[in-house]
Amino acid sequence: MNDITVRTALRDAMAEEMRANPNVFLLGEEVASYNGAYKISQGLLEEFGATRVIDTPITEHGFTGIGVGAAMAGLRPIIEFMTFNFAMQAIDHIVNSAAKTLYMSGGKINCPIVFRGANGIPGSVAAQHSHCFASWYAHCPGLKVVAPYSALEAKGLLKLAIRDDNPVVFLEHEMLYGKRFEIQTSPTELVALDKAVILRSGTDITITSFSISVQYALDAADVLYDKYGISAEVINLITLRPIDKETIIESVKKTGRILNVEEGWMSCGIGSEITALVIENAFDYLDCEPMRLSSAEVPVPYSKSLECLAQANSEKVVILSRSMLQK
Repeated sequence: MNDITVRTALRDAMAEEMRANPNVFLLGEEVASYNGAYKISQGLLEEFGATRVIDTPITEHGFTGIGVGAAMAGLRPIIEFMTFNFAMQAIDHIVNSAAKTLYMSGGKINCPIVFRGANGIPGSVAAQHSHCFASWYAHCPGLKVVAPYSALEAKGLLKLAIRDDNPVVFLEHEMLYGKRFEIQTSPTELVALDKAVILRSGTDITITSFSISVQYALDAADVLYDKYGISAEVINLITLRPIDKETIIESVKKTGRILNVEEGWMSCGIGSEITALVIENAFDYLDCEPMRLSSAEVPVPYSKSLECLAQANSEKVVILSRSMLQK
């Protein structure tokens, strides 16, 4: 076993796939000479050269369009956004071109492209750099959407995403880049693009989450058990489209309660989808209504104290979970 950061796992995944397939290349702002805004692409320019690790101007709409066109022509681009907040500049290419072309061409034109970068609240960078866009992309047919938590997930999922013949939205979290996880030095097992993982088994309540919210759920589960004797089952969703309905439903049938935790807004969020799935498929197993924990319905504040009040955390998970057990 090897102790590595999510940052290193992402970098190794890209390097390994670029070595294996000359059609894979990286495109984005500061990805080459600066080694990436978050140092994810460190060393890639030196190994693969400026024709496969390409710095762009600050033109998300422009370089994303170039990437989509290259993918349709048979290459496998990796498009890096400094933050998915900036990907709004390129949303037409992502949704109207990448996601829809296979269907509109009658299955004749694939778009094997990965859109990756930081998503969610990194801390005190204000509203235009802080939103979680998971539900936006998970809403769109034609896209696969993943949000890894651990280094193993980051590496395995990114390798599969690069190999996939469909466009994949790969949502990373800046606050996880430096987090260390144990991972095999040469892992042979890749993480499935359509499966959730039960990180902690439990009998009293199911807590679903993804990305950094997994940490909130795990920390809360420890407190719930150690302090209150509540056994929480924690599910890391990992893939948001397609979502693993079976794992969620089977867990709820066992626990009778479900709480979803996410950084996005509650309205039309991932938690809303999970709530609907549970009510449609496991209503008779519920002991209380499904609950959702998300960021407050405001642009994320710049003030650190207000930001903390606005976002989800483990303490809020504990409070909501306990209230559900009292119903």
